[in-house]
Amino acid sequence: MQIIKKIMNNFGSLLNLIKYPLSTEKSINLYKSRQYTFIVSKELTKDQIKFVIEKIFNVKIQAVNTCILPTKKKRVGQFIGKKTNYKKAYITLKEGNTISDLIE
Repeated sequence: MQIIKKIMNNFGSLLNLIKYPLSTEKSINLYKSRQYTFIVSKELTKDQIKFVIEKIFNVKIQAVNTCILPTKKKRVGQFIGKKTNYKKAYITLKEGNTISDLIE
């Protein structure tokens, strides 16, 4: 929570913690049940993710589920490297709340 309190006044810093919303077929189908999927900074905890999403989108959150996806191998020519792993957050909103910016 220390990180969030330091940058709470700067809205741009809050946006940097949430990298982007995930728009796959599975995540779009979850919109009906008020669930949204975001790729977030790996250092954030569930409480911090909840705080940041509530401040950015002005909604009330019921639950936050997270998972850290494993790294994948990537081949470029003769070199084999690893893609960076990232944290995915599934956000469930309370009844009557929606994030209309993602639906459009």
